[in-house]
Amino acid sequence: MKAAQTQLNRYGAGLAVDGAFGDGTDAKVRSFQSSHSLDADGIVGPDTWRALVTGSAGGSGGSSGLLTHSQAAAIFTAAGITWSSSGNCSDRNSSSCTSFDGLRQASADGAVALRRASGCAMNITGGTETGHASGTYSHWNGYKLDFAMSSCLTGYITGTFPYSGQRGDGAALYTAPSGNIYANEGNHWDVTFLN
Repeated sequence: MKAAQTQLNRYGAGLAVDGAFGDGTDAKVRSFQSSHSLDADGIVGPDTWRALVTGSAGGSGGSSGLLTHSQAAAIFTAAGITWSSSGNCSDRNSSSCTSFDGLRQASADGAVALRRASGCAMNITGGTETGHASGTYSHWNGYKLDFAMSSCLTGYITGTFPYSGQRGDGAALYTAPSGNIYANEGNHWDVTFLN
């Protein structure tokens, strides 16, 4: 709840960031939802969270659409997000490249929201290229991006989202209210954008 209160304060809510969901927070959530054409139910679900961090209405608006590398790169450049690859390339079929071909729009939006909410410089080190673990919610299927470690980003993730256990490989997991999962893989953050 502290994360939601912090975001609401960006819009002038003036809430104490105490993690308590009292009448004041409920009223500010409903007011925010009304002003962003969302159901004013007082629940900070995926659409409300997306609107809080991006400033735009929360509807899906094609969020499951897939992007080309150049489309995603333009989104990231506009948001001040950089990317790098060990091979200095963007070929999706080479594991030494960082490609955004086939990235879900919701994943690109999630990266931009993370950048805006955290205020941290962010560098993407892994996209949809081959070489990552398989599965439905995989890099290849456009659900994941890897971000270079930084004290700013680590501090934001661990200070904003609750610790939610360990993955099978031992990576510490933090889960956002939106459902997005942040896995600390030691040398980078592996982020699954579910919403």
